[in-house]
Order: sequence, then structure tokens, then C-alpha cells
Amino acid sequence: MKRIKSSNNRVKNRIENDFFLRVYDVTLRIPHGRITSYGAIARFLGSGRSARMVGWALNVCHSRPEFIPAHRVVNRNGLLTGKHHFGNSSTMKQLLENEGMIISDDQIINFEEKFWDPQKELN
Repeated sequence: MKRIKSSNNRVKNRIENDFFLRVYDVTLRIPHGRITSYGAIARFLGSGRSARMVGWALNVCHSRPEFIPAHRVVNRNGLLTGKHHFGNSSTMKQLLENEGMIISDDQIINFEEKFWDPQKELN
């Protein structure tokens, strides 16, 4: 029984790692001054119901050697839901404002204008 469980965990970890790498690849393509959503990335990757998993991937991307612009990914309403993963609660907001986002109460006001859809841009 333990071998099967261990084998299943290895397969799950490999699938998860592959998904995370694909999330990072898309995130690296988001242009400076644009934002997208967790769900938009998930849909582009063919896993439309995996927005939360996109968030998990971005939560751990800070340990990667290359810079992943995770601050450019927000929730579907433009809320900075991942802000607490940037060390300081205002870092994500500052990074986005430096790229031209208008933010009030942790929500991007010009969300629709700045939204980058990987389905349209990368296909």
C-alpha cells in the first residue's frame, strides 16, 4: 500500500510542478503595464476551474531564481488578493501603480483598460 501511495504522490507532484511551470511561463509574458487574472491564466492553460491553483503557483514563485511578475495577476474583479505574499502589504500596490494601474481600496480601477487576456494575446 505504501508504494502505491508514494507513487501517487510523485505523479501528483510532477503534474503540479508542470502546471506551476506553465503558470510561470504565461506570467512572464504579461507585458509591463498590463494585468491579468488567475482565472484567465487557468483558462488559457486548459484548466478553467483551477484559478486557485494558479494562485498557489504564484504564492511560491518568489523562491525561483528568475523574477516572475506575480504582481500582475489579480482576481477577476481586479482585487489585489495576493498582496500579503509580497512581504509588505503595500508592495504589490506600489509595483502596479509604478506600471500605471490606478488603485483604490486594493482594487484596480482601470482593470478593464489594462486587462491582458492570454487567450487573445498568445493564440
